[in-house]
Amino acid sequence: MVEKIGKPASEFTRADLVRQVEEQEIRLVNFMYPAADGRLKTLNFVIPDREFLTEILTYGERVDGSSLFPFIEAGSSDLYVVPLLRTAFMDPFSDLPTLCFLCSYFDKDGNRLQSAPDYTLEKAV
Repeated sequence: MVEKIGKPASEFTRADLVRQVEEQEIRLVNFMYPAADGRLKTLNFVIPDREFLTEILTYGERVDGSSLFPFIEAGSSDLYVVPLLRTAFMDPFSDLPTLCFLCSYFDKDGNRLQSAPDYTLEKAV
């Protein structure tokens, strides 16, 4: 994506990525995020239009935290996975052009999930 967009990944914007999706006729987007079991989970999206793509790149998607982490109770399990735009990459193994992102976890109030593996690693670094 760095080569196609023409700037460092740290400077990617939603507009850059939306433009690439349109220019490359990408119809699939994957959000990837780690769970407590150490496995990388994936949400797949078919991209029907620019509006939907912009929405998921901005707000992410809801996931059930209680199915990902044993310490999260079902009654308060609403989490969101929000893509880190700088991690955008094309899936080299997909038959169809697919744009992938690594994601961070946020709670229903928009705060980073303090116990998420990526946040723990970020604090350690």
